[in-house]
Amino acid sequence: MPRINSPAELEDLRKGILSHKAPDKPCIAICAGTNCLALGNQEVIRAFKEELKKQSLEDKVDIRATGCHGLCERGPNVLIYPQEVYYIEVSPEDVPEIIAETVLGKKVIDRLLYTDPDTGEKAVHQSDIPFYKKQTRMIINTNTMIDPKRIDDFLAIGGYSALSKALFEMTPEAVLDEIKKANLRGRGGGGFPAGLKWETARNAPGDQKYVIINGHEGEPGAFMDRAIFTGNPHNVLEGFIIGAYAIGASQGFIYTRHDMPQLKENIYTALAQAEEYGLLGDNILGSGFNFHIEVHFDVGIFVSGESSALMRSIEGKNPEPRPKYIRTSVSGIWDKPSNLNNVETWANVPQIINKGHEWYTSIGTERSKGTKLVSVSGHVNNTAVVEVPMGTTLREIVFDICGGLPNGKKLKAVHFGGAMGGSIPENLLDTPLDFDALSGLGATMGAGGMLVLDEDTSMVEMTRTLLDFLSKESCGKCVPCREGVRQMLKVYNRLCEGKGKPGDIELLEDLCDVSKKASLCSLGRTAYSPVASTLRFFREEYEEKIVQ
Repeated sequence: MPRINSPAELEDLRKGILSHKAPDKPCIAICAGTNCLALGNQEVIRAFKEELKKQSLEDKVDIRATGCHGLCERGPNVLIYPQEVYYIEVSPEDVPEIIAETVLGKKVIDRLLYTDPDTGEKAVHQSDIPFYKKQTRMIINTNTMIDPKRIDDFLAIGGYSALSKALFEMTPEAVLDEIKKANLRGRGGGGFPAGLKWETARNAPGDQKYVIINGHEGEPGAFMDRAIFTGNPHNVLEGFIIGAYAIGASQGFIYTRHDMPQLKENIYTALAQAEEYGLLGDNILGSGFNFHIEVHFDVGIFVSGESSALMRSIEGKNPEPRPKYIRTSVSGIWDKPSNLNNVETWANVPQIINKGHEWYTSIGTERSKGTKLVSVSGHVNNTAVVEVPMGTTLREIVFDICGGLPNGKKLKAVHFGGAMGGSIPENLLDTPLDFDALSGLGATMGAGGMLVLDEDTSMVEMTRTLLDFLSKESCGKCVPCREGVRQMLKVYNRLCEGKGKPGDIELLEDLCDVSKKASLCSLGRTAYSPVASTLRFFREEYEEKIVQ
């Protein structure tokens, strides 16, 4: 791989890559996301390779194992270019027919198409399927066009052009100003403005500053960061390098889970390729800007994804959080200014730099701009990774995009924001996807996990399950979290065993109040959220448990 030493050389390389791509050459893009992996996509990929070899078509038809397509429930999914025919639930036995009929014969196989359960209509193209038609996919849309292990695929669609623009056409201050004007709010938790966070780290005393990608995503039901990072790692790296340039950092860290082999492989491959091309390391693109990245893995506990705990983990210490009055943007890793954002936040940066803040702020609500990825699971027809503009209602996500609930069941609630999120009842489902609107209902955006709950769900039982998780994942450093969550769980166990007693609800409210006000980190301070929200909207279920 040649090293690229200037923006002109980057464009020449891009043109060279495109010149070798025949637009009419068939390409079979097979989803290799986590859910399709569980559904047997490796056998499908292997069957395609064997069939093409058997028919001596290896040079005439391309195969691309891609990142997640989003429609997880109906995998393995296969998209065939250039016709863009989309097949769902493909098995190895379907492969010879797909090659003969669709790839060579240009015919559509009806039985492999998506069928609308309401109208019975077949969808030939991906964009015809209601699940895709009603989304605005600005980040995850390129997954079908990229083999995450091939940097040339990313360069072919304009990859690293934003980095080139930032380094050669913008000062670090101009990059920072663009992110601030875009009002990009952090996608990993409470929605703090990323630009202000970057500015704090940039202006903090000291020459050594660090930047971090938080790819931990340890909450049950959250899997969209994994879909972004596994499917298009270079998009995240490009945003990360631009952020480092704006903040003035020469060293970055990727922190992620130790138990995701596919993600680890794709990250390491992407880092090696970016460095070999001169897009990472010393004198990036000949600009004089130096930036290096290390990868660190968690020790298998949820709290290590908390910002200060994560930084202690990178230092090689126990992942225990610090008091929040110490701002990690000023005193983070080894007490140096350290800026942390999650995967989705960094992935937004290249498109803001390329298209400008006016374009970005034209999407979304007044205070929540751009799009948001949501991982939808639970009692829903389409378990999926969805990307929609901020302002889309929760009802649209559940019913219009994810196909509603199976078996004719009625919706009872959605639990939004992961284990530390809140439950929203059906009558408030027209609430828009918006940081502040969700927060007003006691359900923070969190990492974007949405759990759909049908009419048969016991909200007390569901909350007990979440508290059981949080109790086990507490680091134990502070009493309000360690003991408060454990005591709440004891009450829930009693309620669920039919041994609830008068005063239990008031005890839960007291424990919520103490945990919220006195815990050291966000785990303890928000562990009360599922309790408070279900007490607020489903109090009668608690009262019934006590009567019993």
